[in-house]
Amino acid sequence: MSNISFLELTDPAKWVNVREHETKIGQAIRVLSEEGTYEESLQEAWNDGQRVALVGIPESIGVRGNLGRGGAEDGWQAFLKSFLNLQKTGLLSTHELLLVGAVNCADLMEKTSHLDATEPHDLAELRALCAQVDARVQAVIKPLFEQGFEVIVIGGGHNNAYPLLKSLSDISKEACGAVNLDPHADFRPREGRHSGNGFSYAYMEGALEYYHVVGLHQGKNSADSLRQLQDAGMRYHTLHRLYERPFYEVMDEVVAKADSWQRPLGIEVDVDALNAVPASAVNYAGLSLAQGFQYVKRLAEVNETRYLHLAEAAPSLCSAGFEEGLKICGQLLSELTTAYLHGRERRR
Repeated sequence: MSNISFLELTDPAKWVNVREHETKIGQAIRVLSEEGTYEESLQEAWNDGQRVALVGIPESIGVRGNLGRGGAEDGWQAFLKSFLNLQKTGLLSTHELLLVGAVNCADLMEKTSHLDATEPHDLAELRALCAQVDARVQAVIKPLFEQGFEVIVIGGGHNNAYPLLKSLSDISKEACGAVNLDPHADFRPREGRHSGNGFSYAYMEGALEYYHVVGLHQGKNSADSLRQLQDAGMRYHTLHRLYERPFYEVMDEVVAKADSWQRPLGIEVDVDALNAVPASAVNYAGLSLAQGFQYVKRLAEVNETRYLHLAEAAPSLCSAGFEEGLKICGQLLSELTTAYLHGRERRR
């Protein structure tokens, strides 16, 4: 592609297990054309009826910059291995999907290989490299929003919420709304970019006006972070309240709130909100996949929804080994992507 050097195109044939008399999603999915500029390829795909773009971000720089464990760079390959091998049945609007590819962060990841986040100088370098990831993500995502695509972003740390919201806000020319399924608010101080302050950066820079967290664990957020969240007028449903109430009732409230904002909306999911998913901060007191599915599907029904962001799946951190981690993360990411497609088909 002539004008965007760090977009790595994805060949679905590398991931599909072909079976006679069956058509897998990976055999039918539209792939971004290599001809012409990035914008021209997007225009061509749009003209052909594609409406939802799939983008991977294979990095864990932001997670490590937040003193977490790496591994989120493998979420994208877990997704491809699972999703592209699902059957194409015509029952889901997979014909509207465009497989864009991945934001190439390999050179930046290489620069972090020797860094130790417990050393102040190395930590500062990780956070500076995270800012470079921001710039690359925006360069890939902004033209998608500009063309009109909805975007499903998979892999990487939750740091990527910031360039997503920034891109959407820039194109929409207004501040956005976001709902985040996450034990952490990711509203930490602006101390250099990392996975714990994507939303506070977006808020302070005017890209995010409305923000609601579902499943927040008050014991996993600093007093400063919760105070900053409250000062910004943001609200949340705590995890412990979710234990006490039917989840559909909570989602009725959340959807009504998101609907009332009347702003471009981002659906955010940190997969460590869900029970026992291999992630930087694995959670054994989380929500079920069924609740995660309901969360994504219900919010995808909101007319203003523009993206789904599935962050922090880390197959290599699976206690049963990497291959098992690929299966667990791949199935989970595929189900949440499917939930989004189901939801958007139900819009008014």
